[in-house]
Amino acid sequence: MTPRELVGVAEVPGGPPLRLVRHGGDFIIMLDRNELMSSRMSGSEKALGLMTLERLGAPDAARLLIGGYGMGFTLRAVLAELGPRGRVVVAELVPGIIEWARGPMQALAAGCLDDPRVEIRIEDVGETISAAPANYDAILLDVDNGPDGLTRDANDGLYTAGGLARARAALRPGGILAVWSAGADAAFTRRLKQAGFVVDEVRVRARENGKGPIHTIWFARA
Repeated sequence: MTPRELVGVAEVPGGPPLRLVRHGGDFIIMLDRNELMSSRMSGSEKALGLMTLERLGAPDAARLLIGGYGMGFTLRAVLAELGPRGRVVVAELVPGIIEWARGPMQALAAGCLDDPRVEIRIEDVGETISAAPANYDAILLDVDNGPDGLTRDANDGLYTAGGLARARAALRPGGILAVWSAGADAAFTRRLKQAGFVVDEVRVRARENGKGPIHTIWFARA
């Protein structure tokens, strides 16, 4: 059996630390005993980006906000389809996540952090949203395992009525709020609708080959 190797620990402001683990040729980011993400499973994270662009009609000059870099699957998927005039702001709260992407996971990052269309901000995505009225064509959130503050309690505010109102205000007319989740959440679907969004709830397999757990993505149009 291949042992797991601890590669690094990253402090989370207001939450427990994250651990980066290597298992053979794969990387895993863990919170306590929970696997938040793995390089083995990237299908639904890529779908978050690609299906958002599809719903926008893939405009050449789209401006996107991605909340949570993770392992960069969503960012790289978006950059592969976004035109040269497109722009992507990545709000990542945990500096260590970006350090891992530039260090032990540099090959996996494949240069996406240095793409001229990308701006990396080390900050709370909630603050990024609040500071940007009508500025984005889409906001893509993958900062927890679903619409609750798993990684830190303060993230709960992203999914409340107030948080959804702020997200809607940060979107341009017809813009999309896309939220990734490890599972369904009927209460969150209701909150999205109550916030004035038109909601499309999609089930996506975790792996690109159509296998693995079933994840949920909400596409909420303002």
